[in-house]
Amino acid sequence: MVVGIVLLICLFTVAFGWSWGPLGWLVPSELFPLETHSAGQAMVVSMNLLFTAIIAQLFLVLLCNLNYGIFLLFASPVFLMSVFIFLVLPETKGIPIKETRFEWEKHWYWKRIIKDDDDQAKYMESNNGVNKGF
Repeated sequence: MVVGIVLLICLFTVAFGWSWGPLGWLVPSELFPLETHSAGQAMVVSMNLLFTAIIAQLFLVLLCNLNYGIFLLFASPVFLMSVFIFLVLPETKGIPIKETRFEWEKHWYWKRIIKDDDDQAKYMESNNGVNKGF
């Protein structure tokens, strides 16, 4: 039983290192537009370190209490992240970082949130130059 759990931990670590592990760094670096790239990457690093520390503190307790259920616990967020990436994030392959903003503006979901510069100018004119919503 213990050998099986150790082998599953090793298998999970190898699989995560080849799949979602590096994607947590790669995806944000490709998606943030140039204007917000540094701030976005700073948030990614901060959140990654925070959640790594939380997981490191809870892993042994969860392993002892959940046994094999810990793998289901970690597999469910990976599944949800995969669905989120597939459905909600635009494809930026081959697009220069300066032009990623246009992909967000054309995306079926994000076009409601990210406005182009003409929309921002019209919005500010209608509010007497006060930017209340963007």
